[in-house]
Amino acid sequence: MSQSNFTGGFIAGAFVGGVLGGIVGVLASNRLRQKPAEDTFSQLSEDERQRFENATTEERMEIARRGLEDKISQLNMAIEDVRVQMGSVDNGHSINNFADSEN
Repeated sequence: MSQSNFTGGFIAGAFVGGVLGGIVGVLASNRLRQKPAEDTFSQLSEDERQRFENATTEERMEIARRGLEDKISQLNMAIEDVRVQMGSVDNGHSINNFADSEN
C-alpha cells in the first residue's frame, strides 16, 4: 500500500515539477533574450546609438565585428599581462631553487 502511495506521489511530483520547470525556463529565456539588447544600447553614447539604429544589417554586422575585435584585443592584452606576471613568478622560483641547490 505504501508502494502505491510512493509511486503516485512520485509521478505527481514529476509532473508538477516538469510543468513548473517549463514555465520558469520559458520566462528565463524571454528575459535573457531581451536583456542583451538593452545592455548593448546602454553602453553606447547617444550619437553611436542613433547611428546604430539607422544602420543597415551589413553595417550593424560591421559594427558588431569591430566591437568583438576590440574585446578580443583587450582579452589578449590581459592574457599577456598575466603571462608576464606568471613568468616573473616562475623565474623567481627557479632562480631560488637553483641557488638553494648549489649550497
